[in-house]
Amino acid sequence: MAITVPNLIKERKFPFILTLSVLLLCFAFLIFTNTKSNPYLLFTTSTTSTSTTTSALQSSLPSSPSPPRQNDGVAAAAVVINADPNSPRIDWKLCKGTVAVDFIPCLDNFKAIKALKARRHMEHRERHCPDPNPRCLVPLPAGHRIPLPWPKSRDMVWYNNVPHPKLVEYKKDQNWVRKSGDYLVFPGGGTQFKDGVISYVEFIERTLPTVEWGRHIRVILDVGCGVASFGGYLLDKNVITMSFAPKDEHEAQIQFALERGIPATLSVIGTQKLTFPDNAYDLIHCARCRVHWDADGGKPLLELNRILRPGGFFVWSATPVYRDDERDQNIWKAMVALTKSMCWKVVARTVDSSGIGLVIYQKPVSPSCYEKRKNNNYAPLCDQKDGKNSSWYVPLSHCLSLLPVDSKGNLFSWPMPWPKRLSSKPPSLSTESGAEEMFYEDTKHWSDLVSDVYLNNLTINWSSVRNVMDMNAHYGGFAAALIDLPVWVMNVIPIDVPDTLSIIFDRGLIGIYHDWCESLNTYPRTYDLLHSSFLFRNLTQRCDVLDVIVEMDRILRPGGYIVVQDNMEIINKLSPILHSLHWSLTLYKDQFLIGKKGFWRPTIGESKS
Repeated sequence: MAITVPNLIKERKFPFILTLSVLLLCFAFLIFTNTKSNPYLLFTTSTTSTSTTTSALQSSLPSSPSPPRQNDGVAAAAVVINADPNSPRIDWKLCKGTVAVDFIPCLDNFKAIKALKARRHMEHRERHCPDPNPRCLVPLPAGHRIPLPWPKSRDMVWYNNVPHPKLVEYKKDQNWVRKSGDYLVFPGGGTQFKDGVISYVEFIERTLPTVEWGRHIRVILDVGCGVASFGGYLLDKNVITMSFAPKDEHEAQIQFALERGIPATLSVIGTQKLTFPDNAYDLIHCARCRVHWDADGGKPLLELNRILRPGGFFVWSATPVYRDDERDQNIWKAMVALTKSMCWKVVARTVDSSGIGLVIYQKPVSPSCYEKRKNNNYAPLCDQKDGKNSSWYVPLSHCLSLLPVDSKGNLFSWPMPWPKRLSSKPPSLSTESGAEEMFYEDTKHWSDLVSDVYLNNLTINWSSVRNVMDMNAHYGGFAAALIDLPVWVMNVIPIDVPDTLSIIFDRGLIGIYHDWCESLNTYPRTYDLLHSSFLFRNLTQRCDVLDVIVEMDRILRPGGYIVVQDNMEIINKLSPILHSLHWSLTLYKDQFLIGKKGFWRPTIGESKS
């Protein structure tokens, strides 16, 4: 007999009908509640855009994992993830060698460095990553402690955390750093800061009042930064400085900077482009930074021109500016010729009361000067095809970067004054349909998520956090949402996702390009919190997740945190590896994995975990 409703009634199977009806109603209710909008799931698979760029960015953002939901106003606690005794054991070993404690795989590859045919252009200070990646764990220096809190750390750090005395002796007459008992103390001196860095910072603003620290000038690059006191004291003026220097004979200067809680990275102007986008920095500073700007046809200065924002300034404080000896004057004449060919204008040149001088150049805001130049061969204009923001393992160019224009041919404007630029439309944001709406939605998404989840419901002691890295930063929304905390964020744009790093700089934030299949240019134990939002989905298709975890362990401080927002498939892959490192793990809403690193390191006889 056919199964129909009349037949069921005739056979008095009313309970079956009632049960079936209840099930259908419950199913319909579940579908309805799961399709309601949720503040923690910004982009869905149904989102479309007419813009190819916008669509590419959408596809790189979270689309499928279930968002965390609040339980009728009662915050759900993060749950502890216990180690699974049946997980495969990992045979961890300590790194060995003279540099093991401060091992940086891509900068300490001595075999590759020894095989270099030339070192004239600092090739030995550039990246030479080993293959395969080393899977050893860096040992801790003897007596290592939890770092001093900010802002105390700006002026003093534990000596045992960065036990490098060479710079103390080498720069003892210039007040870079002093050893005092258990501490390294940073008095705020420098080669060019004879009256102290605060006086020097004020001297620059008096020389050129239009810099308006912390309003007009917000994002700075400090070349050859020493121990980064210049950038450290500019933080008081709402200026964020990317301090950089190579790993060289000025032992551990970048490690000192990061231990102090000051933004810094290891890099060198050698044969390859810096890992920053075009037109990024408001001001670039060099105080006796030992870079030969006119070398190799002027490539080093042309690289600064590439990353300097139109209308931005280059502050050069060096002996050729204010000394009359033959060597210095020859360098000055070469700089005059080079900057003239680049259409840079001298807007100030002066000497302070201590006898230290500086010159301030400004990059043009209009291409009219480029068209009027008589000698274009000295610094020809780059081809239009070279205009893409791509600087990962790219050789330096001997050409002048074109001024940036949007898709309609309009020159970019200077960003809004700080702090408005943080939340206003970035000049480099795509003009294509949907891009502006996506930017504002992303800003709100991270503001809500950080407020509702990161600051209140995760097992993080934010008072112990200073140096933060966002490993997959998108528009920099996570960093923007943390702006009122006493932290700074290094925003990383992976090389295999849509390039949004220019937008991050437009917002008054800092960042770099990086490939997470390789080691990062930083010392061990330099970050308090590593954050990744849906990074591993694409990354696991290109490299082994174990290598990424080893690198995260290398750069995270003992007592530091990782926060991984991802789906449970990824979290289940990461958890056993992190447990094998003796990290404590908690999980919030099946989407946020929080790991806390301890002081454990493998010892002889205890290699397996």
